[in-house]
Amino acid sequence: MTIHTTLRSSIAAVLMGAAGLGLAIQAANADALADITKAGTINVGVFADFPPFSSASADMSLKGYDMDVAQYIADTLKVKLNPVAVTGQNRIPYLNDHRVDILMSVGYSKEREQVIDFAAAYAPYYIAVIGPAAMTVKGKEDLADKSIAVNRGTLEDTSLTEAAPASADIKRFDNYNAVIQAFISGQTQLMVVGNDVGAQVLAKQDALKPEQKFQLLTSPSHIGLNKSEDSLKKAVNDAVAKMLVDGKLDESSKAWLKTPLNPDNLKD
Repeated sequence: MTIHTTLRSSIAAVLMGAAGLGLAIQAANADALADITKAGTINVGVFADFPPFSSASADMSLKGYDMDVAQYIADTLKVKLNPVAVTGQNRIPYLNDHRVDILMSVGYSKEREQVIDFAAAYAPYYIAVIGPAAMTVKGKEDLADKSIAVNRGTLEDTSLTEAAPASADIKRFDNYNAVIQAFISGQTQLMVVGNDVGAQVLAKQDALKPEQKFQLLTSPSHIGLNKSEDSLKKAVNDAVAKMLVDGKLDESSKAWLKTPLNPDNLKD
């Protein structure tokens, strides 16, 4: 090794160490809660086409279970709620770039834990394979040679990719409406969605007679936030805990999910 190579390696090591120190200092100084309070607004990332968690109402404002919880958090912090529409592909970058302060409907995974933090679980959620009643699909091995619609970049996508045999034809779409349309129109034989989205399809498609075949994953929905935001995490956790105690979460569950809230379903 030449002296120039050694010198370059030493300089690189110093720069990497300095960058790491800078990130550590930045993390230590992070205080999103103070920024939210100062701005008087909390920016909340939500899916705009994810009923009954969040979707446009007659007046074009977003309504749903997620919006109830987001509004409660905003009211608790005494700030204005600003919902920001996100997709499965851009929501983590939006959070990391501070375009949003928190994210709703985030399923826990070890991969996501590398880049974001998780506040309290606030909603029950499971991922199901849905298909026509005439088709026999009892487990993941029956997904072989089937075409399956899923929302790209979501926990549904990850779960399906892990479970499906190599011969499965996974067709990824950019939003839930496209997933549902692909299934209903016959572009795919099956679809993989959450219990909430699936319930709406089951209720409306009499001719297709869709049914839930089996569950791929049970995972409650968490609120996502950036790492090292301990004050904001505590404030969010406190708000969710209060909603659970005073029955607000149960009210939202009955109103939007059409079933009473079972607290056991909020456990990972």
